[in-house]
Amino acid sequence: MKLALFDIDGTILRSDGAGRHALHGALREEFGHVGPADHPFDGKTDRQIVRELMRLEGNDDAAIDRRMETVLARYLEVLHVELTTGGHEVTLLPGVLELLDALEQRSDVTLGLLTGNVAAGAAAKLAAVGIDVGRFAVGAYGSDHEHRPELPAIAQRRARERLGHSIEGERLVIIGDTPADVDCGRALGARAIAVATGRYGMAELASHGPAVVFPDLTDTAAVVHAIVRD
Repeated sequence: MKLALFDIDGTILRSDGAGRHALHGALREEFGHVGPADHPFDGKTDRQIVRELMRLEGNDDAAIDRRMETVLARYLEVLHVELTTGGHEVTLLPGVLELLDALEQRSDVTLGLLTGNVAAGAAAKLAAVGIDVGRFAVGAYGSDHEHRPELPAIAQRRARERLGHSIEGERLVIIGDTPADVDCGRALGARAIAVATGRYGMAELASHGPAVVFPDLTDTAAVVHAIVRD
């Protein structure tokens, strides 16, 4: 059994800045400032982004920790507005539905998510492009841990609880669009498949040593083969 763990932003969909606008709105309400407008969010957890932005504004970690849950709760409220009436063009990326359909038909693959989004934010973004989060049997989220390299082990544990048997680290396949996606599962021996549908090009992704890099997910047969091969 392979556990295929998909990133969301830049891999499954693009939210056209809805998440950034929502987080900035929550930070402005709680802290009075949002940090650098161009600070990169790619490959990071929501908690990590909040901490980085507020450190850059001079806040210490104790102050950030005191307000973290309030910020994230407000972020989720604003995110729902941004996704529905905020004027953002939330886009499902090419080939995603065909790939999910193909993998669901296999008995040797379990679908999962591995994303820096908090769980409720992940579900909201997926719903915005017509994907039910329930399609993914396992999830590891930014609400589970602030540091992305901790998420593969969380996904592995949840897969064991859900399936009733262990999935070894080398049976984990992480599909994502950033170097952080490629790197995060190395400690477990996970295999990474990179897709250049986010901010990073194929050459830069390849320099981090994924098993394979695709320009997008439209070649369903090739991506399935990359996931299931030993």
